[in-house]
Amino acid sequence: MLEICALASGSNGNSYYIGNEKEAILIDAGISYNMLVKRLEHASLDKSKIKAIFISHEHTDHIQGIRGCSKKLGIPGIFSQHTYLKSLKRHQPDLYAFFEHDVAYTIGGISVYPIKKQHDACDPYSFRIACNGNNIGVFTDIGEADETLQNEFKKCDTVFLEANYDKEMLWKGSYPINIKHRVDSSEGHLSNEQALELVQKHASAGLKTIFLSHISFSNNTHELALQTFSRLNGKYDIKLTSRHGISEVLRF
Repeated sequence: MLEICALASGSNGNSYYIGNEKEAILIDAGISYNMLVKRLEHASLDKSKIKAIFISHEHTDHIQGIRGCSKKLGIPGIFSQHTYLKSLKRHQPDLYAFFEHDVAYTIGGISVYPIKKQHDACDPYSFRIACNGNNIGVFTDIGEADETLQNEFKKCDTVFLEANYDKEMLWKGSYPINIKHRVDSSEGHLSNEQALELVQKHASAGLKTIFLSHISFSNNTHELALQTFSRLNGKYDIKLTSRHGISEVLRF
């Protein structure tokens, strides 16, 4: 059995769970250990199965819980070397290892493929996770879906896909102009429409489930994200993640 869910997804914290019968991994640890355990218990997920936490980049909402989670779970944080060195000392776990671009990092029956992405961090990565014959993509914090990402997207059956902002809400909203430009840039985030375009142009015939992820509190709503993707209703199972709690747990 494969178990997949977002434990947290948003600018206040991010963490994604992928596991099989024996082991599991997390992508990012942007929430505290106590919150992580509470949400795992709520989802009936076994924390003892978690063997490693892969870190996408050094921004606080992806890394602020890594030191405590690593220590209390007794597992390593897996970073790119540049990201580890760029991270604040309080975010550097004592137990750690490094991954490399497009080189599989295997933990039991789970293989994690790090994929370089475009975002305003020192060395940011997305991930494709292969497990039990399935491929799960964690594609958030992406300014632009470049060719590398497009090719990885085509391999996935299930994706956590960023639908961060509605363009009209962003530009009519209260953010300072420099932040608006940052969000809407090729090193910022994917809008609802950009995420939709990625699916329409590059989804494989095997794609079944899309978790709309990292949805902005200020520049988007769940309703707008779902409305944008409504033209795909019936073709894919489209689910929402939350900044306040766990998503639906997908078990198959």
